[in-house]
Amino acid sequence: MRIDLHTHSNRSDGTDDPADLVRKARQEADLDVVALTDHDSTAGWAEALQAADDVGVRLVRGIEISTRYRGASVHLLGYEFDPEYAPLVDELHRVIAGRDHRLPLTVARLNELGYEITVEDVQAASEGTVSSGRPHIADALVTKGYVRNRDEAFATLLTPGKPAYIDRYAADLFRAVRLVQEAGGRPVIAHPWARESRRLLDEATFAELAALGLAGIEVDHQDHDAEARADLAGIADRLDLVKTGSSDYHGTGKINFELGCNTTAPEQFERLLG
Repeated sequence: MRIDLHTHSNRSDGTDDPADLVRKARQEADLDVVALTDHDSTAGWAEALQAADDVGVRLVRGIEISTRYRGASVHLLGYEFDPEYAPLVDELHRVIAGRDHRLPLTVARLNELGYEITVEDVQAASEGTVSSGRPHIADALVTKGYVRNRDEAFATLLTPGKPAYIDRYAADLFRAVRLVQEAGGRPVIAHPWARESRRLLDEATFAELAALGLAGIEVDHQDHDAEARADLAGIADRLDLVKTGSSDYHGTGKINFELGCNTTAPEQFERLLG
């Protein structure tokens, strides 16, 4: 059984619509189970579920929540929660509002730097999404010919410390874990050692999160080298947390993150969701 628990459609910053993503998961990547985990939104669930029924793949309804811990960005995956649980819905609205507020500020900063793009350019690049984010700003820069791809836009302009980066609201990590758990879902830390969060997410912190209801750690991810994967697997085993593996697929929006490039072992999936 092939299981991929982290993918994105064009309802957030992927490039495939939810139905096409699910069809590709089954027909091209030979997946038996795929999770749709768009950023801070469940807008693609209904379309993905219909496609999953059509092609015979199990869809796991998920989300990737933008959170912060001690000043660092940390992403939290949530699976099979109640999408109408009011405290979680309210928090997601705050996260999306923060992204919406950042858009014109980032465009203005880019204009000051000599990049002639508009909010309308970004919205054209993000048609169909719940909210326009940095990947869509990057897409607008690509369209204008300023950069070759999203990776270049982020590396030179849009990440913390770069000239066009603007901070925004993100949920508190510990609160987000509690909210997903209270909503009946299963929270899993996404790619915990991929970026700046590696210096903060140590075993003691994972233990604190596990006490609040954290269910697992995304161990196998393209941004984790072999040493990181082994160390994270050891932490998960000692804390009795589920170990997941996922592609973090974004269609053409992310290079070398193809569907099924990392997968979750069936026995780990059974522990997570049964």
